Amino acid sequence: LLGSIIGMAIILDRTFYFIRLRFDYTAFSRKLFIHLTDNSVMKAVQLCQSYQNPVAKVAGVYLNNLDNKQRDSILSREGSFAIEKVEARLRGLATITHIAPLLGLLGTVAGLVSAFHEIELLGGGVQAENLAGGIWEALLSTVFGLIVALPCMVAYHSFEGKADKIARRMQSIVSELDQFYGNRGGTQFKSSDPDDDNETQNVAQ
Repeated sequence: LLGSIIGMAIILDRTFYFIRLRFDYTAFSRKLFIHLTDNSVMKAVQLCQSYQNPVAKVAGVYLNNLDNKQRDSILSREGSFAIEKVEARLRGLATITHIAPLLGLLGTVAGLVSAFHEIELLGGGVQAENLAGGIWEALLSTVFGLIVALPCMVAYHSFEGKADKIARRMQSIVSELDQFYGNRGGTQFKSSDPDDDNETQNVAQ
């Protein structure tokens, strides 16, 4: 029950968060480069500041550090912060996805042990319907565990996909700005998988 409440809270939190981040990347990119082509860097920065999306924020950081030799490291740091915020609480959702079925299975095994222990105490003299009732109750734990885990798993993969998409677009906008200004930056943004601390994914479009 506690796992289902926590899982639902995380799902609702991340759902509303990603709804707030939605924006038209193509339209944003077009407006941005129209301003830059007109040498209106200030208008381009203001455009970036009008969005809450990390892609626009990274573009704004880029434009605010055009002449800064440490621009790549600043972008990398800001991108990492943005990815951490986007992936917040996903580790907890992944944990619930993995643990809920195991807890359900544990409850089932414990119920079966109790049922067979009762049979032993009765010397085998037990009605089949009584045994079936005990097993049925024990299996409910596994059912409840799966009911909790399946929605959490679907939500986790959906949110992780959105995080990867944001990371790719951050890389894309930086690459487009590098191309526009004739630079060859090496900034890459990584979206980490909460299932494995040692596995990271470089994303680029």
